[in-house]
Amino acid sequence: MDVKTRIKDQLGSNDVLLYMKGTPDFPQCGFSGQTVAALNAIGKPYSFVNIFEDPEIREGLKEYSNWPTFPQLYVKGELIGGCDIVIEMYQSGELQKLLEESAA
Repeated sequence: MDVKTRIKDQLGSNDVLLYMKGTPDFPQCGFSGQTVAALNAIGKPYSFVNIFEDPEIREGLKEYSNWPTFPQLYVKGELIGGCDIVIEMYQSGELQKLLEESAA
């Protein structure tokens, strides 16, 4: 299976998916940690992929999303953005609303 198909399968199987460095219990960069903290504060379930465990996904995702950095948050298969965007959305209440709608 090619990397683009794998990414599409992952996004199709998870309503909220975070591609990150490390895991939610052990983020391996500050930006991933901040993003996890915002998601955890909302309390809605989300899935994650540790890009360090899959170099093919790490490289393929940059091309797939046209977004060069991590973390990358997707909701219903749509790229929401990286850490700065997620934090802004969290602070404005927009992220909570988006995740509640995705869970409905």
